[in-house]
Amino acid sequence: MKMRGDQEVNTLITMETKPDISYGSITMNAPVPPRDKNTFSDGSTRVDFVLAWEEPHNPNVEDSKAMDPGHSKWRDTFLNNLRFSGLLMEKRDVVQPKTRIRFILLSAPWSVLCYYAEEISLRVPLQVVNASYVNWSASMLQYLTLPNPLMQDVPNPPPDFYTCQFRTNKLERFLGSEDKDTFFKTTQRHQVLYEILARTPYGSVSKGEGGFQLPKTPPPVESLGLRQILYGYWAQWSCWARYQPLDHIREYFGEKIALYFAWLGFYTGWLVPASVVGTLVFLAGFWLMTTDVPAKELCNSGSSFMMCPICNICSYWNYSSICVTFKAGILFDNGGTVFLSIFMSLWAVTFLEYWKRTCSSLSHRWDCTDFQDIEERPRPEFTAMAPMTMRNPLTGAEEPYFPEKKRFNRVLTGCMILIIMVVVVLMFLIAIILYRSILSIVISKSNFSFFIFSAARIASLTGSVLNLLVILILSRVYISLAHILTRWEMHRTQTKYEDMFILKVFVFQFVNFYSSPVYIAFFKGRFIGYPGKYFTLFGVRNEDCGAGGCLIELAQELLVIMVGKQLINNIQEFVCPKLRAWWQKRKRRGKAKQLEEQEGVEQDICPWEVDYQLLLCEGLFSEYLEMVIQFGFITIFVAACPLAPLFALINNWVEIRLDAQKFVTEYRRPVVERAQDIGIWLDVLQFIAYTAVLGNAFLIAFTSSFLPRLYYRYTRDADLNGFINFTLAMSPRNYSLEHRFTCRYRGFRDENGEYLPEYFHLLAIRLSFVIIFEHVVFLIGRLIDMMVPDIPEEVELKMKREHYMAKEALAENQALGRTMIPTDTTDWSGEPRQRKSRCSPPPDPAMKISEEADAPPWGC
Repeated sequence: MKMRGDQEVNTLITMETKPDISYGSITMNAPVPPRDKNTFSDGSTRVDFVLAWEEPHNPNVEDSKAMDPGHSKWRDTFLNNLRFSGLLMEKRDVVQPKTRIRFILLSAPWSVLCYYAEEISLRVPLQVVNASYVNWSASMLQYLTLPNPLMQDVPNPPPDFYTCQFRTNKLERFLGSEDKDTFFKTTQRHQVLYEILARTPYGSVSKGEGGFQLPKTPPPVESLGLRQILYGYWAQWSCWARYQPLDHIREYFGEKIALYFAWLGFYTGWLVPASVVGTLVFLAGFWLMTTDVPAKELCNSGSSFMMCPICNICSYWNYSSICVTFKAGILFDNGGTVFLSIFMSLWAVTFLEYWKRTCSSLSHRWDCTDFQDIEERPRPEFTAMAPMTMRNPLTGAEEPYFPEKKRFNRVLTGCMILIIMVVVVLMFLIAIILYRSILSIVISKSNFSFFIFSAARIASLTGSVLNLLVILILSRVYISLAHILTRWEMHRTQTKYEDMFILKVFVFQFVNFYSSPVYIAFFKGRFIGYPGKYFTLFGVRNEDCGAGGCLIELAQELLVIMVGKQLINNIQEFVCPKLRAWWQKRKRRGKAKQLEEQEGVEQDICPWEVDYQLLLCEGLFSEYLEMVIQFGFITIFVAACPLAPLFALINNWVEIRLDAQKFVTEYRRPVVERAQDIGIWLDVLQFIAYTAVLGNAFLIAFTSSFLPRLYYRYTRDADLNGFINFTLAMSPRNYSLEHRFTCRYRGFRDENGEYLPEYFHLLAIRLSFVIIFEHVVFLIGRLIDMMVPDIPEEVELKMKREHYMAKEALAENQALGRTMIPTDTTDWSGEPRQRKSRCSPPPDPAMKISEEADAPPWGC
């Protein structure tokens, strides 16, 4: 083993070039595009990547003295190694008053492209596929012969091909191989450059971009670049009710980002039926509110039910005073919520199953079905920080190495820190609980009658807002801490690094966002005791549910956290990138203008200089995390808030356009990354879907009044007459004698404070309901999983067809294969054709057949 040193990190900018709207012989009679500025000084060599870095510049000091000699040496070594790899290079400098921006333009010649395309198994076209990708909603509307308002005609749709792995010696068999400039797509050229830069010592990659503004005079749509098309037909707010041009997104950003937007659009589309059902259930609550017998009984009770004080210094109160709040609770706590819970549990399972089908269709369409990093290279940061090297037993090459025992100890330490942060979240939760209890007491002691009447409501609402602020602050703190911990754990590959980071953050965010709703749903009001024997927390009496029950408080908590978080995130996503981009461009333009005034010459800004002013792409982690947390809110706690899917749908319509604008107009173009699916996020979504089944079962059983009403309906009165009195217990005899007053409280206890038989009957019913509910939903979900294959039948057929074509194209004995393989039995359009008879005529009796030869069959 050998000790290792540090390495230099450079910034990489990818460039878009217009020729990628052409694909060999596929693009016919296209208009001549305008002159491309993304070229070398010769005007013909295309720029594939741009390396960029800044150096301090002082006209009075030589540049060599202002630079760190160690960095200069590493950079020169890196650039020399790039030259040896066969890349074409050209240097450009932009001098500003205090800094010098150095650009290294990179271009891969044809021979280098062919070598690395075969090395990294790029797939190239064999034949055009005429069948186009059809959205599920478009298919449904077409089947119903209804117009589709979501459809739009996006120009220059990328064609779909049957493809196979590239082989240099079979070049003539690939479609479009006669045009070397357009044979490899721009994203494929980026992958080749990424591979070269990753293999070259002392180098790593970053991001970049190109121009997006549409010309003032409308040009022919065929001459528009991909980024211009995405800006005009995707990133505009007017496209909110249109399908996303996924093929264009994939052509420009690569499969990983395209799959995110495909998943987000698919998820948003599936929110439509969920929001419709949730809204109908909520509206049905208005009808139930006006016809509910217990509500009428409570509102007309007058002073029949005098309730015990809700705090030690509070006074007795009349149960009929909460008439409005009780009716409002029926909007969120009625029989329809049971149906909605079952519906959303099955919706989540079905959504994930159909997403797998859609993902398999897209991954095959985008040539990622068999994409696997069999031996993923080490992360650049791991390579730079690994303390030693070890010989790879397979390749025999020296590779950076970090001892597994040390990594395990560091991972264990990270888990301990995660547990500590979870404890911190729970401590803040307890603090907010105490805040609500103390604030209710303080307001109750005030002299304002309005505030006294609404003390619990004010304390609950302000506690929810305070909880949201604590959640957002702790989220930022822990995400930064998780970055540090995951880097410290020294994971070898980028995939392992991302999976561990996502797992850490999700576990923390799951507790951070859902701890307060879980407390309100399952613990609040459960451990309060009874008059004369109340339980306390740090000397403060445990808080009880509000007048309308815990479910309406849970709905309030969900709306404040989910909707408040969405509003804050959308404002941040809309305002912050624009402010950062404006400041960065203003700073750069100010320096350029100052330089123009000094030299008296107008500066001609190159495309890579414009791109350098854009922001670095922050990746997809925060985007996925936001949607996953939202998915948890609308599935785990949907029984308490039927409107949650509707708010999620509205948010996602906005989210898609905000993300599109960020990626197209404000971020540098990210390095193209391939992906088969959405990765570990699918496992996280499946975990949430299973948790949602259990969460809704317990929510209906222990928090909703559905089962107590059902029990009373079948054991006492079918019309629920007297239900209010059934749910109220009399204060214990000792308490009544001490206070010389008998009051009521919610519970199933006798005059001695002991549980009544009805309490145990209901407990058995509740536990039975949980078991039956989750078994039925899981069984139906399993049946859906079995009935819905992950790969559609038409995709399997295309995969087989593609495999056959690839085998034929790459076969050495192709000519012999064509003569021996029958091709006239089946038409690839799927229509059967008449098969020729293989029967031979009877042999001529005069003809003598040799016994040594195999005689052909003559009978059928």
